[in-house]
Amino acid sequence: MATSIELHKIVKSYGDVKVVHGIDLTINPGEFTVFVGPSGCGKSTLLRMIAGLEPITGGDLLIDGERMNEVPAARRGIAMVFQSYALYPHMNVYQNLAFGLETAKMPKAEIAERVAKAAAILKIEPLLQRKPKQLSGGQRQRVAIGRAIVREPRIFLFDEPLSNLDAELRVQMRVEIAKLHNDLGNTMIYVTHDQVEAMTMADKIVVLRAGVIEQVGAPLELYNSPRNLFVAGFIGSPKMNFLTASADGNRVNVAGGSIDLARPVAGATTLGVRPEHITLTEGSGVKLADVRVDLVESLGGQTVVYATTADNQPINIVLEGQRDVTLGSTIAAHIDPARLHLFNASGDVV
Repeated sequence: MATSIELHKIVKSYGDVKVVHGIDLTINPGEFTVFVGPSGCGKSTLLRMIAGLEPITGGDLLIDGERMNEVPAARRGIAMVFQSYALYPHMNVYQNLAFGLETAKMPKAEIAERVAKAAAILKIEPLLQRKPKQLSGGQRQRVAIGRAIVREPRIFLFDEPLSNLDAELRVQMRVEIAKLHNDLGNTMIYVTHDQVEAMTMADKIVVLRAGVIEQVGAPLELYNSPRNLFVAGFIGSPKMNFLTASADGNRVNVAGGSIDLARPVAGATTLGVRPEHITLTEGSGVKLADVRVDLVESLGGQTVVYATTADNQPINIVLEGQRDVTLGSTIAAHIDPARLHLFNASGDVV
């Protein structure tokens, strides 16, 4: 049976400095929730408070409806995987996996059964007799995850577990963790600053900034309907283009031209458009702007164009396939008006 987590007005302060400001959040049973945001936004602090590694200054933490603020970490039914593998170098993989269970005085037969089960899930059976120094980074991270699995926790917490891996291994381990969630069905919370990890793994994303939740939702909900400039710029890769604009009834003036919209846009000062939503094809929506090509990156499956508008605003365009775009040329960028995002001077969506 999967576990629910509720945060009611959770506050964290260090002396007079408040770093988490009254967080309200519900994580449903079996949900894979990702905390994402820039460094210093409070995501790891929030995770550590849920784990019981940081005391809660104010508010209530409930796990399956039971208040957990003062309950020791060991009694919360939580297992945590850190950025550092923290494996015992003098122990082999089997011993690393079994150590916590041995410390808890669990019978040897049950320890062996749990280790075998975790090793099978993570496909590390051939590594059980190796020492950590004989493992690759990805293998070490699997062992660290296995150490959490053998505890059979109610909740898994991951604190930037892939940060030490190279790009290819990050992608591979991302898939492995997503599969693990599908197989086990446990409630999982995953902290990262990498929004691509958040988009590809999460059932629910929590975007944090300066100790405050900016938006909560499914990955595509945040991608398609960001609440403000911060979320719009943080979710999506490459990041959304932001152009200075002005509103006039149903018309928005931008980059030396204007676009008619189906609704009034009073108060709009910034127009946002994702690079992948811009095309160079006549008749595909409306003309957004004439832009000068500054740089072209041909990636095989995609062509990325870095350009500048007539009023000297940078704009990036992502085109599918291999495209012949000449450096220094002027091209017409087109956009479906329904794909535009408009924000007011406070950064909120209009």
